[in-house]
Amino acid sequence: MGDITVYRARKVVTMDPGRPFAQCVAVRDGRVLSTGTIETMEPWLKRYPYKIDDTFADKVILPGFIDPHTHFAFSAGYLAMHYIGPIDSPGPHGINKGLRTRGEVLAKLREAANADPDPNAPLIAWGLDPASQDGHLHRDELDAVSLDRPMWVISYAPHFIYLNSAALERAKVPDNTNVHGVMRYPDGRLNGQFVELEAGRLALGAMREAIAERGGADGLKRMGDIARKAGVTTTAEMIFGKGNFENEWALHAKVVPEESFPLRMGLVSLELALYADHGSKGADFLLDAMKRSGDKLFFHGVKFLSDGSFPAMSLRLNFPGYLDGSNGLRNDVPWDELHERMLPYWKAGIQIHCHANGDEAVDASLNALAKLQKAQPQFDHRFTLEHYCISTPDQARRLKALGGVASVNNYFVHYRSQLHAEEGFGPDRSEAVARLGSLEREGVIFALHSDYSLVLVPLHPLTAAWVAVNRIALDGKTVLAPGERIGVERALRAITIDAAYVLGAEQRLGSLEPGKFADFAVLEADPFEVDPVDLKDIKIWGTVLGGKPQPA
Repeated sequence: MGDITVYRARKVVTMDPGRPFAQCVAVRDGRVLSTGTIETMEPWLKRYPYKIDDTFADKVILPGFIDPHTHFAFSAGYLAMHYIGPIDSPGPHGINKGLRTRGEVLAKLREAANADPDPNAPLIAWGLDPASQDGHLHRDELDAVSLDRPMWVISYAPHFIYLNSAALERAKVPDNTNVHGVMRYPDGRLNGQFVELEAGRLALGAMREAIAERGGADGLKRMGDIARKAGVTTTAEMIFGKGNFENEWALHAKVVPEESFPLRMGLVSLELALYADHGSKGADFLLDAMKRSGDKLFFHGVKFLSDGSFPAMSLRLNFPGYLDGSNGLRNDVPWDELHERMLPYWKAGIQIHCHANGDEAVDASLNALAKLQKAQPQFDHRFTLEHYCISTPDQARRLKALGGVASVNNYFVHYRSQLHAEEGFGPDRSEAVARLGSLEREGVIFALHSDYSLVLVPLHPLTAAWVAVNRIALDGKTVLAPGERIGVERALRAITIDAAYVLGAEQRLGSLEPGKFADFAVLEADPFEVDPVDLKDIKIWGTVLGGKPQPA
């Protein structure tokens, strides 16, 4: 065994409720050896060689933050496309400026189409936000930009894909297709809109590989740097294998285990892709793939989708639906078949994550869980509802009764609630997005996540905690659904130990206890001492991964 390094700090927040605070963390061989003071560690220090490191003597150490729902490799490719989103966004060559209006979006597409000397080369753009940029694009509108160049436009939350006529021809989409999510004009003509994964796979076709190539190893490393600056030491890729399972594994296996890469990463496989490649044997394939797991890169579970997107306004709602009388779409698996597709994974002991944004989709997901419990009752299965944006208090109670947990995107409370009160869902549901207070009252374990970078929010767990504690709207003054606020300690649990629990990794991650990985978030101030309204403004020095400092 190696020598001991003792990191002294102004304060150590362990997230161990029995021993919540310390002055030092002792590390050996990449793991926590002890927390406490130099004096309490004396039984170790008098027996083995050690050194004291005062790099963090004036800083606050917490367990490394965990964002359990991200899309790093996938969205790294998006960040390298022509960008048409409404906010400034990082790209490979600096910051892409946001476009505020529909006119600016179309002008940017026209400029990109005219800039390429090859008139048949495909144009792929990303970032449209229909709620703030005057609605969805459609085929005729894109044909007015270019009839000859095939154009694929992807919404910021990639649940909508828009094609012009040339792209429809290049993608070989038949006029008589009946694929779920392929939309039409009132006269029956394809309108170029493809909604959710089943339709999206048809629309993108070979373009999926082109998108992946734009990210690659360099893109994945850029995402790691963004995470380090936010204090994040572990993430989970939640649609692993969406394109090509082995190609994606090769990319991650090349980058993540490198000593310079500052993160651990869980890989949650997309069931739709497993089903397409392996049919009913998908669970067997995944169990075998899990043997490849290591300390930094590990397979975790399987991901299902029950509806669409909150920001793209394709989620499914119970009565009274959307403001315009419409509703969103279910996703790739019909709801009455959902539990049947889940059952092989359930029986194999593979944790199931189910994307559910709207309350009707939450009902469908809970119904599937109830059928799984009836077929083969289980304790500690950790069936996870992902996003859990629009819900009701009784759904929180039912989730608890069925033994499930939640991974919640609560950033939307601040960044999009007021927008969607006017565009999409109406005030009641928009104000009560991310009912963390209800989950806490019912005793449901939950994590907070960003879905970065496929939604219009930052990757910044302290901001998620700030939103959870304050629920302040984008106007800077309105408190939305105050009864759904939670305390600072519970919010910090949701980005550390409870996030680790959601990933089935609480024995290795999430708190500073002997034997766990020595992963820290290093802050310039104590989250328990600052005013709760200042949580998101705490400066982050960087991280420590496996005992090795990673300055931001």
